[in-house]
Amino acid sequence: MSSSTPAPRDRLHGLDALRGGALLLGVVLHTSLAFFPEQIWIVADDSRSLGAAWLFFAIHLFRMTAFFLIAGLFAHMMLTRRGWLGFARDRLSRIVGPLVAFWFPVMAGIVTALVWSAHLNGLVTPGAEPPPPPSYDWTNVPLTHLWFLYVLALFYAAVLALRAPFAALDRSGSWGRLVDRITGVLIGPWTPLVLAVPLAIACWLDPTWIAFFAVPTPDEGLVPNTPALVGFSLAFGLGFLLDRRRDLLDRIAGGWPLYLGLAVVTGVGGYSLSGGPNLVPMAEPTLAKALAAGVMALAVYASAFAALGLCVRFLSSHSPVRRYLADSSYWVYIVHLPLVMLAQVWVQDWPGAWWLKLGGISLGVLGACLLSYELTVRHSFMGRWLNGRRIPWRQPAAEPVTKNAE
Repeated sequence: MSSSTPAPRDRLHGLDALRGGALLLGVVLHTSLAFFPEQIWIVADDSRSLGAAWLFFAIHLFRMTAFFLIAGLFAHMMLTRRGWLGFARDRLSRIVGPLVAFWFPVMAGIVTALVWSAHLNGLVTPGAEPPPPPSYDWTNVPLTHLWFLYVLALFYAAVLALRAPFAALDRSGSWGRLVDRITGVLIGPWTPLVLAVPLAIACWLDPTWIAFFAVPTPDEGLVPNTPALVGFSLAFGLGFLLDRRRDLLDRIAGGWPLYLGLAVVTGVGGYSLSGGPNLVPMAEPTLAKALAAGVMALAVYASAFAALGLCVRFLSSHSPVRRYLADSSYWVYIVHLPLVMLAQVWVQDWPGAWWLKLGGISLGVLGACLLSYELTVRHSFMGRWLNGRRIPWRQPAAEPVTKNAE
């Protein structure tokens, strides 16, 4: 598929900002889980508040959907630039490679936090036989927060599988031009509603759907749950098509007030219909569940488009700070969760307001991750592996503008 508009050579700084922000917000997101009014996380802090649940909800609502949206755009950009073979090699190295390399260290850190928390809370009797280890198979293998890389790999494989037959059938480019016209019609104030319909149906039909978590996280098992597969694949696919119509990004940017207003209204409504932070699924496909699924699905896409529009509208200029955070966000995403959990265990009995502890953990973990990125990743072979380039310790006075690293 050839783009109907030539791809610009400069970076899409607004998308860099959204990509970096979405990944870095994961630190705050996971930290907030320890401060929910009722325990739903491994660690439950002594200081809890409904404010932590609202903070989690606001971030979770748009974060991964927005990231899959721009991941699809970058996927088409790379496929056009490098061809299918270069695309496959790059994705195997920079997506599948880190998933395989870091899964065990991440899992070891999580288990360490679990054992430490169990000891501190008197759940382990000294001298007693340890409980039998859990058994895993393809249905419940713990992907941890690295599930994102696994699902991305599935989407990339689907792109490569669909590319060849489409290219063979569209040698004249007529189908591609038709797709571009359809994409242009799709983008507008109605876009969140159009995308919300399939996701709402998937959530409504899922007997395990927990409304508070909107799109359920596919972090267990090798087959993603249906709502996640539908919700994230729609975002990824639309992003893939948007790279062929870069002009539509300006239309999205211009619509940010509408998207944001819709996101706030439906987000508050979805939170109310969900019953707040709980782990009780809406099992039966009732009318109440249909209403909650519809409102929540609309909130998911409205908030994702609001985030995209805001970043394209206001953060499209070059910023060394935002560029640095965008570059470091992949490393922060990979290593942050065990550090967050260890910090949660460490401070769970400390006196202090929940928001002070949440802020302290978030800033402390983010600082540790950025320091390790600067000292061990950015200027080493790992920088080239994860980000596609290694930055020398001494930068030239004027760094040239480069293309986006996908």
